[in-house]
Amino acid sequence: MVPSPQHWYEFPIIPALEEKARNIFFHVPTAWVSVVAFLTSFVYAGQFLRTKNLENDIKSVTAAGLGLLFCTLATVTGAIWAKFNWGAFWNWDPRQTSIFILLLIYAAYFALRSAVENEEKRASLSAAYSIIAGLTVPFFIFIMPRITAGLHPGSAGDSQGKGPLFESKAMATNMRVLFYVSSLAFVALFYWMWNLRVKTERLLFKVHENVSS
Repeated sequence: MVPSPQHWYEFPIIPALEEKARNIFFHVPTAWVSVVAFLTSFVYAGQFLRTKNLENDIKSVTAAGLGLLFCTLATVTGAIWAKFNWGAFWNWDPRQTSIFILLLIYAAYFALRSAVENEEKRASLSAAYSIIAGLTVPFFIFIMPRITAGLHPGSAGDSQGKGPLFESKAMATNMRVLFYVSSLAFVALFYWMWNLRVKTERLLFKVHENVSS
């Protein structure tokens, strides 16, 4: 059990992680937001296939793009953590591998969109792809890293279960509060960016329609 700090603004030193533990306030929230974004893309892809409303395609592709951005940030912050804790930026740990696969899956999604010129066909193919890709997200994020042995906390065989940072007895109260606030702030940032981008794309779509007519 990590000893409580003397003041609310002081964080305790976590064995093995020490000051590097502060990366949790960036790494985990960005990884969480990437999941939220990919699942948002999945939902609106389904909405498009049901309604054929191109605005749902805009919402889906915008969420997928932001998911790719936050997934990249999670990969970079995770690599920095790995360098200082495991000795190398990349170790092909199951969690590193799974997030890398997700990056490839959603990079292929945008490659598919760029290869199709017809708007409706592009939207339909993208929606079908997004649904299939979205179904893989829970497996690569929550299942695969936990059923295979690895260096990352929470891997199969980890004696701490979810890892020392996630055990309620191991994380100091002030760290836990800041962690939750940071996670909510990143989700709010995603929603703001997504909403702004959707509005921009909606305006561009209307301008394109007016020019075409």
